[in-house]
Amino acid sequence: MGEQADQQQEPKNAAAYFGREVKALRECMGLSQEAFAELLHYTQAQVSKVENGLVLASSAFTDAMDRAAGTPGVYRRLRNKLAKQGHPDWFVPYITLEESASAVTDYSCTFLMGLLQTPEYAAAVISAAFPRESKDQIKERVELRMRRQAVLENDDPPLLWVIINEAVLRTLVGGASVMAGQLEHLRVLGCSPHVTLQVLPYSAGAAPSHLPFTLLSLNEKPHAVYTETPTHGGHMDETPHIVGAAVTMFDRLRMAALSEHESLALMGATMEELAR
Repeated sequence: MGEQADQQQEPKNAAAYFGREVKALRECMGLSQEAFAELLHYTQAQVSKVENGLVLASSAFTDAMDRAAGTPGVYRRLRNKLAKQGHPDWFVPYITLEESASAVTDYSCTFLMGLLQTPEYAAAVISAAFPRESKDQIKERVELRMRRQAVLENDDPPLLWVIINEAVLRTLVGGASVMAGQLEHLRVLGCSPHVTLQVLPYSAGAAPSHLPFTLLSLNEKPHAVYTETPTHGGHMDETPHIVGAAVTMFDRLRMAALSEHESLALMGATMEELAR
């Protein structure tokens, strides 16, 4: 989806901010990183990533912190507030659902949805939408988008199922090298048991939908549909008949799309074309 961008609010880097809070708690408890990780039932590598601001801690991680510190819900609430920091008000309902969803199903027919984008691809998409912004402003927007991808690293990540129109694979967003890197990233993601990628090929003819949209499920049940417009931002709809129509639309898209194996093969062929 286009996923228009982020309003600037402090702190600008939520992962780094929360990472400092994690380190402060650990040092206050007089624990080494290894001992703190053992207390939380995480690996030292996971704690290190969080402390260094490489990823925003998951909700489960913050729950473990609250248990260890005896602070019921304090770190979880801080983390949830930071996760929404910088996003426009109309996008916050989507962010909230994306983080708690059991499944995220998306039809990408213009650009790849944010959870799939590399930083370079995201920068090209955002720069096209905001051509008058500085490099630092674009960088902040990219970091905000990348921060959302932490949901895929949760202990129990949502099932991400994305139907990608072939036109998206062949549009040179950011140039050939950026697209080659993006396609390789898709191939890596496609190997995850939590991610399903299918390509809707040109040969399928007219697509069941000419607009991108995202279906979010809670507790394995379709719950809401998210759509965007260029001028009015995003809209979340939980109306049962709208959600039901989206489910039907995705069923039609899945039937028309290539299989997972065929889709990954097409991505590989497209990468080879870019190399030539």
